[in-house]
Amino acid sequence: MTKKKILIVDDEKFFIEPIKRFLDKNDFETITANDGFSGIISARKEMPDLIILDLMLPKINGFQVCRLLKFDDKYKHIPIIIVSAKDTDKDKELGKISGSDMYITKPINPKTLVDNINAILT
Repeated sequence: MTKKKILIVDDEKFFIEPIKRFLDKNDFETITANDGFSGIISARKEMPDLIILDLMLPKINGFQVCRLLKFDDKYKHIPIIIVSAKDTDKDKELGKISGSDMYITKPINPKTLVDNINAILT
């Protein structure tokens, strides 16, 4: 069985590293990008099965990344989970308008994240 590929787009190493390790242990293949522009390039090149996306990113913010991918017929099928410290109702609504499939606020429980990923991918 082929491992599902997850793209993590976040500029904070202290978030990326433990999540990457946990996902790798749970039979996912992970790739990372440290800014919005690199995230778009990686998504287009790698065609991941799912994207974990922060909002506060250098170069292009997460809302813009989500919108660019979700409003492109070639990439709109890729589920996007926004994982952000921004937890206002306005932010969550903007996530929905941008096309995200789920919005989770930091800090996160890695097991809950994996459960959410599995629910989306099945």
